[in-house]
Amino acid sequence: MTSAGLIRALCAAGTLILLASACAGGPKLPPPPPQSFDRAEVAQGFALAKLGDCQGCHTADGGVAYAGGLPLKTPFGTLYTTNITPDAQTGLGRYSKDAFVRAMRRGVRADGAHLYPAFPYDHFAYADDRDLSALYAFLMTRRPVARTAPANRLIPPANIRGVIAVWKALFFHPGPPAAPDPNDPRARGAYLVESLGHCGACHTPHNALGAEQTRQALDGGYQEGWYAPPLNALTPASVPWTPERLERYFKTGLDRDHAAAAGPMGTVIRELAKAPDADRRAMAVYLAELMKPSPAGRGQTALVDRAAAAASAHPQGASLYAGACASCHEPGAPMMLQGRPPLPLGTPLHEADPRDTIQIVLQGLQPPLGGAGPYMPAFGSSLTDAQVAEIAAYVRARYSDRPPWSNLTAAVAEARKQGAS
Repeated sequence: MTSAGLIRALCAAGTLILLASACAGGPKLPPPPPQSFDRAEVAQGFALAKLGDCQGCHTADGGVAYAGGLPLKTPFGTLYTTNITPDAQTGLGRYSKDAFVRAMRRGVRADGAHLYPAFPYDHFAYADDRDLSALYAFLMTRRPVARTAPANRLIPPANIRGVIAVWKALFFHPGPPAAPDPNDPRARGAYLVESLGHCGACHTPHNALGAEQTRQALDGGYQEGWYAPPLNALTPASVPWTPERLERYFKTGLDRDHAAAAGPMGTVIRELAKAPDADRRAMAVYLAELMKPSPAGRGQTALVDRAAAAASAHPQGASLYAGACASCHEPGAPMMLQGRPPLPLGTPLHEADPRDTIQIVLQGLQPPLGGAGPYMPAFGSSLTDAQVAEIAAYVRARYSDRPPWSNLTAAVAEARKQGAS
């Protein structure tokens, strides 16, 4: 950035600080009574909350829904999500609808403080008035829970909220809210993906200051130690995604031609499964169109088994696989007869980054929708970094025609550290 550009950014930051200060100190309104909201609007808000995974982010493990306290690991330290129940002291109880909309679209709290962009207001800014009104109605009719989130643990200068004004001046320039045609499924899907669904928050690369690289929208990104693969023509999926496959994946967390939901995506699926069928379908139509021209989709050619060559190149990996993995993943195994994705079609094995394969071995898979879903035990406590690296190298060589991953032992050590932190 030039010196003139930096000066303009800092001046804009000062304006943002003044505007935020002007928002503070207003009258503290009593929480609106739940019965004051229209039931149909509350129901619409429920559906939108599921599409936006509000509960997944704003609920601590073992905590009360929407009461906050979930730790979010970022390159700048750990943030704790806020309480969005209508508690008057620790939640949203004293937020007017206007204050709520300002927080969603401008990232400014009711007291005038800036919200960290881990709360994806750069996406929520495009939500239309009716949807934000419905989401407000839904949240304000939840059971109030008095719970204050733990203090954030961020490195300087990120621990100073005023610095976010500079970040906004540099990177946050939202356009007007979207107004898609409700009768056009593709337009509805694009709106949901880009606004309340905020898919790009995980599936888009970020720069060194945590801002999305908007020119690389949905090109793939990193989240909590996992790789969120591209949702466009760069997808590494061996079999093309169709609207039907995507819709099934959004509802069950599983598609036999691709993979099972893992890591943070498991939480997303738990919420998407409760969303309206029409909205899941609209998102599937839009994303399948984005991924349709993918050169990676090679159909059944991906099922070629290179077992002999892979075992010759990675004998220790082949031995470990035979002992720890083959009983579930070989053709004819009971799990495979239940419709689980065969490893040759598993998207993680075809990704340029090994971290998803590594994290699945370390952490296993939990069914996103209950005991009937896909499950895999964790091997992080029983295998060393070198052993996990050998297994990853072997399955990559056996079930993929992509180049071998490099520095796998170091990648496993880093993935283990990220998973434990």
